[in-house]
Amino acid sequence: MPRKRKRPLWKCPKCRHQFVTRNVSHSCGTYRINDHFKGKDPIARKLFSEFRALVRTFGAAKVYAQKTRIVFQARARFASVIVRKNRLEIGLWLKRRREHPRLYRIEFYPPTDYVHRIRLGHSSELDRVLGAFVREALKVGRQ
Repeated sequence: MPRKRKRPLWKCPKCRHQFVTRNVSHSCGTYRINDHFKGKDPIARKLFSEFRALVRTFGAAKVYAQKTRIVFQARARFASVIVRKNRLEIGLWLKRRREHPRLYRIEFYPPTDYVHRIRLGHSSELDRVLGAFVREALKVGRQ
């Protein structure tokens, strides 16, 4: 059976970011990843670098800054990082609800989407648990 062809991504003419759907609402603008780390403890930058490396172990993803977060995108955005003073808050898009003590919030977007929120404050938390969530989210982002 032939695979269904995916529509090309829509590119915002102003900020050049790409999206699965046309004219999607977004914080249109050009932002720098480094700006998210201004005034933050060096541990936040170290954790981000380690998280980015973890994502890469499962496949390629574009990484770019938005106004309030840094996003990881395969075809769709599947992970986000909000940089706090000395930790990261990670959001991972999954198609099912997962339970784990390290999740501090799960947001449901009907009919089938869940964003799982994990706080990352120490390198030891970049483990198999987080890896399993990232691997699943990247698969969702590939569509």
